[in-house]
Amino acid sequence: MVKKITLNSLASMKHSGEKITMITAYDATMANIASNNGIDILLVGDSLGMVCQGESSTVPVTIEEMCYHTRCVSKASNDAMVLSDLPFGSCATEEQTILNAIKLMRAGAEIVKLEGDRWLAPVITRLKQQGIPTCVHMGLTPQSVNVFGGYKVQGRDLEQANSMIASAIELEAAGAAMLVLECIPVTLAKDVTRSVSIPVVGIGAGPHTDGQVLVIYDMLNLTAGKLPRFVKNYMANAHTPQEAIRLYADEVRTCRFPALEHCFE
Repeated sequence: MVKKITLNSLASMKHSGEKITMITAYDATMANIASNNGIDILLVGDSLGMVCQGESSTVPVTIEEMCYHTRCVSKASNDAMVLSDLPFGSCATEEQTILNAIKLMRAGAEIVKLEGDRWLAPVITRLKQQGIPTCVHMGLTPQSVNVFGGYKVQGRDLEQANSMIASAIELEAAGAAMLVLECIPVTLAKDVTRSVSIPVVGIGAGPHTDGQVLVIYDMLNLTAGKLPRFVKNYMANAHTPQEAIRLYADEVRTCRFPALEHCFE
């Protein structure tokens, strides 16, 4: 019998070296398929702005839309954990962050994700005091794409890399339950993962993180246009979405994904 995935489950997986599988889900159908085919965490990502709504970035997505999709996913998540994004503009103040996180939890989220750095530490502590677990998204944070000047690999210079490691340690101390690292060099992701005791999930961050996440439409080869380097088309060797998701989960757990061609140096 499969047990419900909890923060304790994820902590045990990190401790034992068992890889964590995460995938995005935006509706009940995909949530049911993913949770029944080897996925530990369903990420209700604000990437829905691009893949569901046709926007050019995640910026237009609202907290009301995130709550709607979270509710859809949570109803069909079975034993998988539901992680939901706090979208652009929903964390302008600590009070606003807490109120919007409460909305996501009431919609069915079991943990909320914020994009940022060590400046999030005070609100992470307050959220934990309110019974709201947090995941911090570091590296390439899509909500800040206009500041970065595009979707660019982060942490390539020594100062940036050292700052990210220090931030990860500080965020764990503040109470963060998990980290997501996007588009950073393999060696930096390895150093961050080793520097903290909480689970670290990567996307375009190499094979040394505690787990991996992909956008479900990307890995099912349903996304129009050129896919990011870190994506693998799992439909190339599968007949159904169910088979593709099982293959992805198996390759993550056996450290066959990501391969060198999906990584950044």
